[in-house]
Amino acid sequence: MSVRVHGFALRGIDAFPCEVEVDLSGRGLPRTTLVGLPDVAVREAIDRVQTAVCNTGLVWPGGRVTINLAPADLRKEGPAFDLPMALSVLIAGGVLRTGSTGKAVQLDRWLIAGELALDGRVRPVRGAICLGMLARQAGFDHVMVPKENVAEAAAVEGVRAVGVSTLQEAIAVIRGEKQGSMAAPLQTVEANEVCEVDFDRVKGHHAARRALCVAAAGMHNVLMIGPAGSGKTLMARALPGILPPMNLEERMQATRVHSCAGSLPPGGGLLSRRPVRCPHHTASAAAMVGGGSNPRPGEVSLAHGGVLFLDEVAEFPRSVLEALREPLEDGFVTVSRARGSVRFPARALLVAAMNPTARGDLRVGGASAMDRYLERLSGPVIDRIDLHVEVAAVSFDALVTPRATEGTAAMRARVMAARERSRHRQGELPNAALTGGALDAAVALTDASRDLLRQAMAELGLSARAYDKIRRVARTIADLEDAASVAPQHIAEGIGYRLLDRFRGACGSLAASGVG
Repeated sequence: MSVRVHGFALRGIDAFPCEVEVDLSGRGLPRTTLVGLPDVAVREAIDRVQTAVCNTGLVWPGGRVTINLAPADLRKEGPAFDLPMALSVLIAGGVLRTGSTGKAVQLDRWLIAGELALDGRVRPVRGAICLGMLARQAGFDHVMVPKENVAEAAAVEGVRAVGVSTLQEAIAVIRGEKQGSMAAPLQTVEANEVCEVDFDRVKGHHAARRALCVAAAGMHNVLMIGPAGSGKTLMARALPGILPPMNLEERMQATRVHSCAGSLPPGGGLLSRRPVRCPHHTASAAAMVGGGSNPRPGEVSLAHGGVLFLDEVAEFPRSVLEALREPLEDGFVTVSRARGSVRFPARALLVAAMNPTARGDLRVGGASAMDRYLERLSGPVIDRIDLHVEVAAVSFDALVTPRATEGTAAMRARVMAARERSRHRQGELPNAALTGGALDAAVALTDASRDLLRQAMAELGLSARAYDKIRRVARTIADLEDAASVAPQHIAEGIGYRLLDRFRGACGSLAASGVG
């Protein structure tokens, strides 16, 4: 007797349908064979599934059992095939039948995934939200997942997800004897939760706070340069608190990436807060942009829709920083391997911080030491960062003053108002992602603004990419000031944020401006 149950296989963040086929033969010695390009975790599932079935009080069929995972040319990995394999074997062996008719149950309209423990418990798996998307796309009526994954799978509109805790419960649900766990209705998140650091703890740095408001309102990448201990890390930790809440599409995409990476909290549904990733400067290129024989998302993809904070960015290996060129520009990462390529979303707000020299300030080495230290960041990487912000040392008078009058709540209100203006103009697309005709329509340059940009490009040697970034930043500044059009003062402020473009390679000008 041959039986077919539907499961799924992950490739990147995409789910592909996989059929678990079982054939029983009464001839020959008892033996279970698994085929279909399984990895080690899937091959080991035979003993795990058989033990779980027996410990549940059911009978594993005798004779020869052949399990095929189709399509055969798609590599299968992970323990998500345990539950569909157990159910398909029980159906084929005549154990799993309906009580009223005595006929074998039919699972043609079910999509099933789950890992089995030896005692029959069902453990959570990666990619449940991808499974829900596959069910909606392929037209399955029901999805069966572990109880911890049911909220995640049910977040996909139109998918009826059922959560089970044990193999016995899964059997009862299929027979119609039990309903199983259902997910609560999807809740809309209107505001971020309380952030770890409030901006009222930041003393001084009015220009840097202004730049971070611009970065949050338009999702612009920002680089802060200043001596050690000047507050760069503190401001970076406070930045997520002023970001607007994620819309439903952003929440779905961010949850999808984290689900495939296995970093979602147990029992959680969609992410409600923008993710914040802070990789150490010893991270490899594969850890940063993704990799592996079956590619997994890297830090830049795990920060999709949120913040990627690179502290001491000049200490990162040059190869790692160069690998960030494409995701910073395109908003996605393509990881190519011999078996094919996988694309991960990677539109994150990059916040980088660095000291002016390897010693932390300019008192040792001066401008020449700064020049050598800045050479660790290539021109193309610097060109892809919208805002270059100077963070000077904090004076004693600023340190002994009370908390700042403008905290996270006030700054976030201004950011939300600016984002609402851009939303009325161009939809959910942030200003940092504007290109082509949409950018030209959003930023209509006056003659004075055009002359100012022409002079800046000639004197600073700006690239065409920097020209577009200045226009995007100026559009965000105008939104913060509730201006319908971009004025010359907005362009001038945008040019002022191109700190490293001013006489690049002659860093003595930075020393004269007071950095360090």
